[in-house]
Amino acid sequence: MTATRTGEGRATGAPSSAPVAPFDPVRVRADFPIFGSPREKPLIYLDSAATSQKPQAVLDAMDRYYRTCNSNIHRGIYGIAEEATALYEDARRRVAGFVNAASPREIVFTRNSTEALNLVAHSWGRTNLEDGDAIVLTPMEHHSNLVPWHLLAAERKIELRFLPLTSDGQLGVEALPGLLADGRAKLVSFVHVSNVLGTVNPAAEIARVAKEHGATVLVDASQSAAHLPLDVRALGADLVAFTGHKMLGPTGVGVLWGRRAMLEAMPPFLGGGEMIREVSLTSSKWNELPWKFEAGTMPIAEVVGLAAAVRYLEALGMEFVFAHDRDLVAYALHRLAEVPGLRVLGPDADHRGGLVAFTMDGIHPHDVATVLDRSGVCVRAGHHCAMPLHEQLGVPASARASFHCYSLREDVDALVAGLHETRRVFGRGGAR
Repeated sequence: MTATRTGEGRATGAPSSAPVAPFDPVRVRADFPIFGSPREKPLIYLDSAATSQKPQAVLDAMDRYYRTCNSNIHRGIYGIAEEATALYEDARRRVAGFVNAASPREIVFTRNSTEALNLVAHSWGRTNLEDGDAIVLTPMEHHSNLVPWHLLAAERKIELRFLPLTSDGQLGVEALPGLLADGRAKLVSFVHVSNVLGTVNPAAEIARVAKEHGATVLVDASQSAAHLPLDVRALGADLVAFTGHKMLGPTGVGVLWGRRAMLEAMPPFLGGGEMIREVSLTSSKWNELPWKFEAGTMPIAEVVGLAAAVRYLEALGMEFVFAHDRDLVAYALHRLAEVPGLRVLGPDADHRGGLVAFTMDGIHPHDVATVLDRSGVCVRAGHHCAMPLHEQLGVPASARASFHCYSLREDVDALVAGLHETRRVFGRGGAR
């Protein structure tokens, strides 16, 4: 991909930066080998919110590591070990720049967002939350930002409070001061972009109100770091989690960004090699940041792949990626309105990222996904690790189409054609 980044707009809530150069998704798509792989039917991949496809540059970077300098990091003094260490730490610097961290020391590599969020719950939560404290969450949360807090609340008498959800799938942010007014809420933790509703939450505003009331702020950026310009400092949060496999990188690697002073004060999450400075039979002393949180052999090839994904996204320009998402989701909402009995979950295109979850009257989402698969159309079906949200919406499950930089309007057309076929298969008529 030869596109260059000529703008540097960053998102502090709902992004507003306009693209300043052409974005050609057809050219982008050519960089992803999976779309050129021979198969019976063309691949219509609409499940990028679950995991994204990988460009050749990411595959090449990981292959190059394994072929030329496969070794462990930080410990060897021979040539290829030093080369591997340099690649790993260069990746940390690359990721730090991508999210505008103050220092690479603020970047902790994890396996995924789930591990990053659990790290915060275990390390920060068990150190700072006591009986009688409260945590403010939202009904939109992925299970990975609910279950760790359930576990902690079961250990201690901690109250879980929730921002309300509006009828159009947005957060009732005006209720936040009331949830914080008694001073017991020590943490506000929320998803930046909902993986079901697509809602882009006003993260900077939520963080500002939380900080005014003395609360720590944790943001799950799993669906935003991959699609829009993310400036962690402008966001106003204290901790931000995201994952590589949704942002064109490999599975098995995620990131926790944290303000350095906060990370310094947090105890380790896992114990073992590399996260220590000194060990005796009866005691240990921890390594410096960020290595005190990176115990054992890390996913080195995956970190190298993540760095390549970040370079690729930077070359595209995150402003352009997000504008492309918005264009596709607006087109999808327009086309989906043609399908009788289809209900879209979430807000209008101006308030959402590049995904659309929906239900069809009388047809289970799993059946929708099965029929679509016959035409090569890949969508997700289920509760998307957000069971409480689906319960609040009054549906047991939904089907979800989600986009990325390689998605085309023709993919949406194929989806809509497949949905008309689904209606025909289940005896509810064909296309209008």
